[in-house]
Amino acid sequence: MARSNLVIRFATALAAVPLLVLLIFWGPVWGFALLLFLATALMASEFFAMTHPDDRVAQAIAVAVTVGTGVVFYTFSTDARVLVLLAITVPIVGMLVPLWRLGEVHTAALRALAGVAGPFYIGVLFATLGLMRRDLGSLGPGHIVLTLTIAWFGDTCGYFFGRYFGKRQLYALVSPNKTQEGLVGVILGAILAGLLAHFWYLPELPLGHALVLGAITGVLGQLGDLVESLFKRATGIKDSGRIVPGHGGLLDRMDAVLIVAPIVYIYAVWFGVTAGP
Repeated sequence: MARSNLVIRFATALAAVPLLVLLIFWGPVWGFALLLFLATALMASEFFAMTHPDDRVAQAIAVAVTVGTGVVFYTFSTDARVLVLLAITVPIVGMLVPLWRLGEVHTAALRALAGVAGPFYIGVLFATLGLMRRDLGSLGPGHIVLTLTIAWFGDTCGYFFGRYFGKRQLYALVSPNKTQEGLVGVILGAILAGLLAHFWYLPELPLGHALVLGAITGVLGQLGDLVESLFKRATGIKDSGRIVPGHGGLLDRMDAVLIVAPIVYIYAVWFGVTAGP
């Protein structure tokens, strides 16, 4: 069964990755942004289906707020006034919706907090991929690929290390299948992604930075995976969805990316990678 699932996962990646690379490197900036907002909507629908399982109206509102938050953050990322307005408006809406759509009182606090945090967790963090494509010039596509490969190489290496060497559980109460040996694989996979970037498609990334950035984002990406596992365990869900063959939901596939992307973007901005020819 595990072997069959692995084959499906690789087949899905082989079909999707070439199209994604074409769009990242040669597609229009607006086209990539549109793809991100579509993915944001899908991830938000999975997330709020977990936290608002019996209320389609509240789910639709929360998805719309999440996509709107991502669009506003992406469009006005340098306008402090708009960002302050966003930071004030989203929590107010998130807290008020459960008063209107009360439902079960014992789940109201979870729904309110999800409505406050979800738009930032998914909408804002994921939008940083779009900021890389738009703001980093010719180096933007390389940083996007770096982000994705850190998350996906880490996931793949973590899977194999955990399967063949895993003995000690990492965080049993949250994700019983994850092991400390798997975490080592995640870190090594993320470092490998950084080295690949340095020696191949992103030589502007210094070797030392590639190693450190890979190690840090590998750990943080694994924590992002655990955060999503915590959401699923708390709400009694095995997979966030079934939209990606062999991978479960889109949120299952992007949970590490949601953490890695803003870290890579912050790194690029802080170290002066803000424009290219």
